[in-house]
Amino acid sequence: MMTESHHVSSRFDEDLARLRTQVLQMGGLVETQVAAAIDAYSSGEVGSVKAIVDGDRRVNELEKAIDDDCAHIIAKRQPTASDLRLVLGVSKIVTDLERAGDETKKIAKGIRRIYENGHLPGQFGPGVQHLAEAALNLVRQALDSFARLDTGQATQVIRLDDDVDVEFKSIIRQLITHMMEDPRTITTSIDIITIARAIERIGDHAKNISEQVIYIVEGRDIRHIKEAAK
Repeated sequence: MMTESHHVSSRFDEDLARLRTQVLQMGGLVETQVAAAIDAYSSGEVGSVKAIVDGDRRVNELEKAIDDDCAHIIAKRQPTASDLRLVLGVSKIVTDLERAGDETKKIAKGIRRIYENGHLPGQFGPGVQHLAEAALNLVRQALDSFARLDTGQATQVIRLDDDVDVEFKSIIRQLITHMMEDPRTITTSIDIITIARAIERIGDHAKNISEQVIYIVEGRDIRHIKEAAK
């Protein structure tokens, strides 16, 4: 009887380990997509835009597969305590990863529109490149905090997202001034604003992932705490 119980427990551990691996695989794909979009923004490689858009399909497929695995584990294994928190946390993390992938697709399409209008994105929107690199760093750190279940690193990501928000608002103010001074730049500036907004939201999704890491490890739901305190 103990042997059978041990086998069941071992298979359950394997299920959870595979779940974590799948999340990191999906996260790695999103990270690659964001990095490719940043490169396209600065280099003018419009050809990579199609690859970014196509890559989003794979992100969506992984989200569905991981969601199915979460449902299967809950139904078959009936996890409790920290194991249940891991499964529930993963189901929320993959939603944020999928949405980050959607935002990356918006960035790619915005870049394509700018090039099709005969411009180079890097000529416009000062600070967008830096904002994108900061958001990509948040995604990397959030995934690393999940891989190691490191609440300290997760907390750091949540703090750093505030800096991304501040930088985003600064970029928007500069672009609005730019449009007022030269109305000919309005169309391209609006595309840059769309790109910057998508980048800012990627940072938000990295923050959400980090909040789930804290929930998985400590059982604390810290979402919306700052808003409630205002």
